Amino acid sequence: MAITKQYLKSKPVCKVTFAVPADVTNGAKAVNVVGEFNNWDASATALKKQKDGTFKGTLELEAGKEFQFRYLFDSAIWANETEADKFVPNGITSDENSVVVL
Repeated sequence: MAITKQYLKSKPVCKVTFAVPADVTNGAKAVNVVGEFNNWDASATALKKQKDGTFKGTLELEAGKEFQFRYLFDSAIWANETEADKFVPNGITSDENSVVVL
């Protein structure tokens, strides 16, 4: 998995690209990135499947902040970003949330 960040000079935002390789999704038909930036709405931010099977999407997020998030495969399986900037307890279960620091 991977996160890439591109800071914009024209405004205080960062373009964050989320990418989940095909071998990680275990044949999932849909992958969503769900987090604080979309009020944990499981259907708000679908990643687009690429020709190589990778699911990918880019969001503009406010620079200077941290956002917790997780991936959701086929509306059923939660997964963390292995290359997240850090991990924090999610406060609901014993699982952790991924965090992107901008």
